[in-house]
Amino acid sequence: MASSTPESTATEPVDSSPAPDPQNRENFGLAKVVFGVAAAVILISVGFALLLPNQFNDFIGTINDKLVGAVGWYYVLAVTGFVIAALVIAFSRLGSVRLGGDDERPEYGMFSWFAMLFAAGMGIGLVFWGAAEPLTFFTKDGGAPRFADLADPARATEAMNQVFLHWGFHAWGTYVVVGLALAYAAHRRGRPLTIRWALEPLLGRHVNSWIGQLVDILAIVGTVFGVSMSLGFGVNQITAGLDHLGLLDGTPTMKIILVVVITGLATLSAASGVDKGIKILSNMNLALAGVFLLLVLALGPTLFLLRDFVDNIGGYLSSLLSNSFQTLPFYGEDGAGWLNGWTINYWGWWMSWSPFVGVFIARISRGRTVREFIIGVLLVPTLVTILWFTIMGGTAIYKTMFDGVDFTQADGTINADTALFDMLNTLPVGGLLAGIAIVLLSIFFITSADSGAFVMDMIAHGGNPNPPRITRIFWAISSGLIAGALIAAGAATGTDDTGMSALQALALIAALPWSFVMIGMVLSSFKALRMEVDHMEHLELRLRKREMVSAVSDTVTTQVIDEITTDEGALDHEALRASSMQTKERKRREAPRNAKSPQAPKGQRAPKDR
Repeated sequence: MASSTPESTATEPVDSSPAPDPQNRENFGLAKVVFGVAAAVILISVGFALLLPNQFNDFIGTINDKLVGAVGWYYVLAVTGFVIAALVIAFSRLGSVRLGGDDERPEYGMFSWFAMLFAAGMGIGLVFWGAAEPLTFFTKDGGAPRFADLADPARATEAMNQVFLHWGFHAWGTYVVVGLALAYAAHRRGRPLTIRWALEPLLGRHVNSWIGQLVDILAIVGTVFGVSMSLGFGVNQITAGLDHLGLLDGTPTMKIILVVVITGLATLSAASGVDKGIKILSNMNLALAGVFLLLVLALGPTLFLLRDFVDNIGGYLSSLLSNSFQTLPFYGEDGAGWLNGWTINYWGWWMSWSPFVGVFIARISRGRTVREFIIGVLLVPTLVTILWFTIMGGTAIYKTMFDGVDFTQADGTINADTALFDMLNTLPVGGLLAGIAIVLLSIFFITSADSGAFVMDMIAHGGNPNPPRITRIFWAISSGLIAGALIAAGAATGTDDTGMSALQALALIAALPWSFVMIGMVLSSFKALRMEVDHMEHLELRLRKREMVSAVSDTVTTQVIDEITTDEGALDHEALRASSMQTKERKRREAPRNAKSPQAPKGQRAPKDR
């Protein structure tokens, strides 16, 4: 059955239920159940956090502790499994399937595609943790128990390897799972670009039932909490930067004011659409991030950082397998506490973000093969991540080891909110760099909120590529509202970190049910791609048989014609020979008679025979 998009020439190897035409906006409407339930969950969470902050934090904290303690090993296995599944698909025959029509070429050139993947790989979290996480792992009290007692050089290497584990292939393997399933459904089969259709190979016609609605609800809720968590990090670091420059005090009230202001700007951007606000801000931030990175590289220990970059690539690859399955069972409560606070927290964060980033990378990957998609999405952002952390974290560790700069607080820990600015302060024109970092964070705040709002509203409207403005505004405000509410809840309990802890807990809790959906996406991708490849190989086999039959038929026909021609030639030769012999015989008989005939005298006619 042909794909439902008229421009696609791809074949559909499996039967499926009718889907709305993604090119016709009239087919899309608000999925009231999806929108209503997701909005209710968000509003209840906000109300609970504002009205009963202590009870809310205790409730969320208890659930999170029980959850992480029970399923931490499962998160490690699941996320590593996503990376392995992506690599198996990429380097098997399944990787040859094109995400679009059989003859369709990529919608974006290679350079533009890589640039957009780079933009997707950048975010508030990367700026926030660029110096803070390597420094934290380098300190004896903040690193994993397995390398806390190593000498400084070895501990620095292990610290960077652990950072790359959190931000490298595993993060992007999680996004590949969602992005690939969505890209196949949308570009190969012509389905709407919404989460439920990624499970069509498993669910079949039930994709339009309550199961499909539940999948979309989980995607929206997980995205809201994941984006809100990033916004919380961003606000904390922006206020820390402004306080560092002596412009504003980093009080909870100031943080809430910043949330309101920046969320307002994000709402305006979301209301203006992709081609205006979101596109302009994304391009601006991409250029600014590049300038910022080059300035730190040039003003810092440049030669050391270039050597460190090459060394970090090898260190990451050599330690990847053992670190991927790291659960620290023999380190007791210390090991479990460290793992849950860092690695498990990251795996939950990436899964919460995966609907948002998955939709984005699926949207820009039309026309590429599955193999190109997976290798590009895994490789390019991971290399950019290694470069970013090498420059930011490597500079901070260099200053600690070789210049004697102490970035720790009185209790020996690293302040994650101020680590970036403390590192920039050791470089020339540190104030200028801090100002650029604040602008960078602010724009990332806006682009994360408006892009997240756009994706959530697409899902709530069944994959509508241009959802209504009013609901886009609602989702943009919701993300900022959750971040602001939990910051306020933290201030009400008297501990500023409580709000961020609650945001992290919400993202982890939302990731658990969503992880089962992602496993379903892996199985759907394998099933659909295997049937696709089997179908294509069957068609190729039939074509080869037809060509073979045609070739044999042509050969036999040619041989028969040659034989017939040869036989006919032999017959003609015998007939010609017989005719020649008859002519000679007739001439021989006539020769004596002609010799006896009298010759007529000259001038007279010969007498006629009687």
